[in-house]
Amino acid sequence: MGLKRQKQAKKTLSFYKYNFSFREPFQILFDGTFCQAALKNKIQIKEQMPKYLMGEVQLCTTSCALKELESLGKDLYGAKIILQRFQTRRCEHFKDPVPASECLLSMLEDTNPHNYFVATQDHSLTAGLKKIPGVPLMYIIMNTIVLDKPYQASLDHVRAVQLGELVSPSQQQTLRSLKEEQGIAQNDGEQRGKKRKRKRSNPNPLSCMKKKKKAGPTPPKRKAEEGEGEKKKRVRHKKRRTEGGDASAPAVA
Repeated sequence: MGLKRQKQAKKTLSFYKYNFSFREPFQILFDGTFCQAALKNKIQIKEQMPKYLMGEVQLCTTSCALKELESLGKDLYGAKIILQRFQTRRCEHFKDPVPASECLLSMLEDTNPHNYFVATQDHSLTAGLKKIPGVPLMYIIMNTIVLDKPYQASLDHVRAVQLGELVSPSQQQTLRSLKEEQGIAQNDGEQRGKKRKRKRSNPNPLSCMKKKKKAGPTPPKRKAEEGEGEKKKRVRHKKRRTEGGDASAPAVA
């Protein structure tokens, strides 16, 4: 791989990593046309793809892509053998197969939520995925694998995120994780609140009794008795004086 192509591939990878949260292992969706071109140009996909993307990869396809090669006959038998070695991702057309281009577009949905690369030589599929933001396209040209530059849909999406009109995939993931954490915290709080609640018990009967009124202060008995004693003593003293006065008086002849 030439130095110029390597720099361009690294720059394009950085764009998708930063703006669309692409991470290793990179998931690559293949169809039969790419495998046929690789077989014709003697390209070892399993060996060259990790080197080109400078990281770990997962080579994937769908059952619709495999059945399409089966229906095309012996001319694409070699491409079918290559495609069968890849991981088969489940699609919505298990019972009713559709063309590979339609199936791969359905795997991408509207925003490529699973961060798939697409490796194809099909022009109809390429035209469809150019309308979906965040889809890296790979194809074979001049006996080499090429990672195409970001399309206008991806550039417009990034510009809208920068202007605050949209939320980036990384921000969406952050919001989801925060919501999950808050939900767990709320559940813990509810459980703790339930544990703290106690059963209501009957009131204490002693606390329900009416309080007795306190009696007023009574005058001390000793003071009253002393006052009566003094009065008695004073009376006796007067009596003694009168008796003494009668005895000392001279008798009248």
